[in-house]
Amino acid sequence: MKTTVLNTEQLHNHDSQNIAIKFASWVSRKNVPFLIITTGMVVMLLWAGSYKMTAPGAEGIVPLVDNNPLISWHFKLFGVYPGSDMIGLTEWIAAIFIIIGLFKPQAGVIGGAVAVVMFFVTSTMVITTPGALTPVNGINYMSFLGLFLFKDIINLGASFYLISKFGHKAILEQNKAK
Repeated sequence: MKTTVLNTEQLHNHDSQNIAIKFASWVSRKNVPFLIITTGMVVMLLWAGSYKMTAPGAEGIVPLVDNNPLISWHFKLFGVYPGSDMIGLTEWIAAIFIIIGLFKPQAGVIGGAVAVVMFFVTSTMVITTPGALTPVNGINYMSFLGLFLFKDIINLGASFYLISKFGHKAILEQNKAK
């Protein structure tokens, strides 16, 4: 898919546009996707990170971590509760960098990169976690657990989107400073 950047005149010319195009233009001008994705990502990372620092949160991710070759070593090395605390802390760090990125875009790139690594690993859990797929009439469907894990593929894409947006802002700031 080829991306074309619209100039300001094209975004603000409403005379000959239908309502769908006017709405799309408004969404673009107001930067709605960035605001929603950034807010949602920060809230989710802080909330999920906090929950992983509780006993039920740590115990809840044991089957996910234990069955994934990319991260199963983590609990073996650190133990369940400290290991889960470290995962939660990593989520907090990503969220804090994303928040700082609103003022210092390079920090947002770092936060997005941390989130990419996390969500790449958790995305693979759809394949490695027992019970994520359930056979129905010979076809494997995602169970509720599988659907829960699948959302991290969307979060992976959102993290790349944040890297792109924060990176673009960082480049603009750098060029402005020259």
